[in-house]
Amino acid sequence: MGLYVLMTRLTPEISGDLKRREAIGKEWKKKVSKLCPDVKWKSHYWLLGPYDFMDIYEAAGDETAAKVSMITRASGALAVETWPAMPWANYIEITKDLDLP
Repeated sequence: MGLYVLMTRLTPEISGDLKRREAIGKEWKKKVSKLCPDVKWKSHYWLLGPYDFMDIYEAAGDETAAKVSMITRASGALAVETWPAMPWANYIEITKDLDLP
C-alpha cells in the first residue's frame, strides 16, 4: 500500500454553503468507498490557506489514487492535487543507500 496526500480546494458555491458541507462531504466519502474500497483513511484536516482540506490515506497504487482525485474533482472540488508520500524512516533508509555527502 502506498501513502498519499490529497489536497482539495472547494468551489465557491460549496465553500459558501456551510450548512450542506457536512452532507456533501459524507456523500463524497461514500462514493470513494464504493469505487475505491481498498482506500484506508489515515486523517482528514481542514486548512487555513490555499487549500480547504488535506486527507492522508493509503491506496493500492497510483491508479487508485488517481480515481480518488477524479471522484473528488467530480464532487465539487475546484482544485485537487494528490501527492505520494513516505514515512520519514523510509527517507532515512534511502539516503543511507546513497553514497553522497
